[in-house]
Amino acid sequence: MDAGIIKENDLIFLVLDERRRWLVEVKAGDSFHTHRGIIEFDDLIGKPFGTCVFSKPYETQGYKFYILKPLASDYILFMSRKTQIVYPEDAGLILIYSGIGPGSTVIEAGCGSGALTCILGNFVRPNGHIYSYDIREKSLKRARINIEKANLNEIVSIQYGDIILDEFNYRNVDAVVLDMAQPWKAVEKVKGYLKLSGILVSFSPTIEQVKKTTFAMRENNFFEINSYELLKRRIQVKESATRPEVRMIGHSGYLTFGRKVENIENPYQEKKPEKEEFINLDGMPLKS
Repeated sequence: MDAGIIKENDLIFLVLDERRRWLVEVKAGDSFHTHRGIIEFDDLIGKPFGTCVFSKPYETQGYKFYILKPLASDYILFMSRKTQIVYPEDAGLILIYSGIGPGSTVIEAGCGSGALTCILGNFVRPNGHIYSYDIREKSLKRARINIEKANLNEIVSIQYGDIILDEFNYRNVDAVVLDMAQPWKAVEKVKGYLKLSGILVSFSPTIEQVKKTTFAMRENNFFEINSYELLKRRIQVKESATRPEVRMIGHSGYLTFGRKVENIENPYQEKKPEKEEFINLDGMPLKS
């Protein structure tokens, strides 16, 4: 079936206006109730994404709703969650700077509600896999529900596990993504899971976490260690008053990246002389 056509069990992004929008699953014979009327899912199945429908009853409601195909940012912002999220701009940087893509194998520690997990799962399709862990049962339960809604059960594995204490049987993983309270304690262990040139990513809300994680990565010979903070400001466009919006997210978190390398001691430039070298300048003409 055409991927651009809405079918049962699809996730749709239902938009009424700037503030009222929902990420919902299409179920045949079911409906979605809002304060602006009812959307019948049977009216959507078979229609293309990008269309619009009107809420029932038409005589007393009849409001226009747009039916869009969910983007990665929609998963993050509108998926059911209870924990702090990784915002779309941070998720984008994770994907670009980690090289995660089709066929990648990724370990995620700290899945939370599974929003970032869904993004990673969509990008490693069709042959990659996300192995996601958390130590909080409530997070695991919610993440599993969201992964199922996103139809990613074959791409994502959600499991209980402590990446600091537990031993996992992984080798040659493309990337490890950490979203946890003490990521520096996991650095030495996850280094063994990564392939050479593989990427370690750590998301932390405070600079103290960044410092400890960076020092741990240096001690474990990670290469190209860099930390970033992204700020996104939306522009309000009007006929004669275009300017940045007053409200914005001032801080989301810090992202630290590093690459696993084989650190071989240089036998040439770092070679020390066998005897202490001494140059005698006696009798040589010197400029005053």
